[in-house]
Amino acid sequence: MKVFISGGSKSGKSMHAQLLAKKMRKPDKPLYYLATMIPADDEDQSRIERHRSEREGWGFITVEAGNDLPLAIRNCDNSGVFLLDSITALLANEMFTKEGHFQESACKKVTDDLTGIICKVDNLAIVSDSINSDAFIYDSLTETFRCNLAEISRVVARFCDVVIEVSAGIPIIHKGGELYHGL
Repeated sequence: MKVFISGGSKSGKSMHAQLLAKKMRKPDKPLYYLATMIPADDEDQSRIERHRSEREGWGFITVEAGNDLPLAIRNCDNSGVFLLDSITALLANEMFTKEGHFQESACKKVTDDLTGIICKVDNLAIVSDSINSDAFIYDSLTETFRCNLAEISRVVARFCDVVIEVSAGIPIIHKGGELYHGL
């Protein structure tokens, strides 16, 4: 099963994804956490530590996947369960290099990498931030990021069996409700 989970900041989407990944896990199969955030500051590091402590003792094998996603999972068991958190961080890593350059091809690379992973592994939960629900007008670079994230999310949602939006910790099922409730 492939599940796409989106939601706003601090909506509970990551915790919901962790719970779903645990439910999707078959006995004796690995449970992978594909960590995509490359910390840029103390706030990022704090978020990473919070996520690590939340999943401590759950059986997750953490795979650092901040850049080359296919390379990161090359030695993983494709019959396990993968939790990728998040598309937002993957896109930021690809779009904005350490040297401060902007990569126009980032959207295509992230989309290609994600669709390849979706087709390769048996069970996958993918987390993404929902950042398109306000009416603010942003600078062109931020707007490009928002549009790219929306495009990637649309493609991933099409490939997934279940699509969930988490709001205030409450899952709203947009696609695949019968599969979701069957877990």
